[in-house]
Amino acid sequence: MNHEALATEMRGLREQLAGVTDTAVAAVDGLLIVSDTDEAIDAESLAALAAASLGLSQRMVAMTERGALHRAVSYGSRGCAAVYAVGDNALFVVLGDEGLDLDRLHRASQPVLKRIDTILASGV
Repeated sequence: MNHEALATEMRGLREQLAGVTDTAVAAVDGLLIVSDTDEAIDAESLAALAAASLGLSQRMVAMTERGALHRAVSYGSRGCAAVYAVGDNALFVVLGDEGLDLDRLHRASQPVLKRIDTILASGV
């Protein structure tokens, strides 16, 4: 797997969008693939929690017949965490501060998600 290509995509989103503070890519089982996080954040725990959040959100959407899940967002008093499904086997988590424009993040993340999915699918 091309970890450098994944890291490039993650850094690119952070550079493109003010308010993005940390990012990570993980498998849906919660195993960390690659992270671009502050050293104060336990990236492996972040990956596991993001996978649990995504799984619960997917189950709720399915149970209520709301279609395919696009993202799950948790809001805190100092920012938010957005978790995006990447295909069927991975997820992309984005942490942002209170200045992050979520609508802009959701738009900007779409091409990044497609490129991450392609990188993961290539297995190189």
